[in-house]
Amino acid sequence: MNAAMEYKQIVGLAGKAAEELRAWERRRAEELDAEIAAAEAAVAEAREREARTVQGAQHWWRMAQDNVSRLPWLEVGADPAPAPHAYASRLDLYLREVKEAYQELVDAVLSLSWRARR
Repeated sequence: MNAAMEYKQIVGLAGKAAEELRAWERRRAEELDAEIAAAEAAVAEAREREARTVQGAQHWWRMAQDNVSRLPWLEVGADPAPAPHAYASRLDLYLREVKEAYQELVDAVLSLSWRARR
């Protein structure tokens, strides 16, 4: 094989390699775009879940304040703040626990009312 043929073959292989690299880079860019979009959607969903949880906790807190407002000997503390160490995967559990604690409070207040009537 002469030098011109070898050169032509090498240039052809280099061109093919460059084209394959560009195709791989395009595919990878599309994959990364999809991953970024999925991550952005996950963040948006997490923010929505967080907002719903905060609203739910605030709702139960306001109701608890209303229930104990008739007890002159009990002072209500400051509104609760979100726990920075909370796990996002447990938000539903946390809200369920707040609801259960609220129900215990209601039962306790009702129990006091019943005793007071005697």
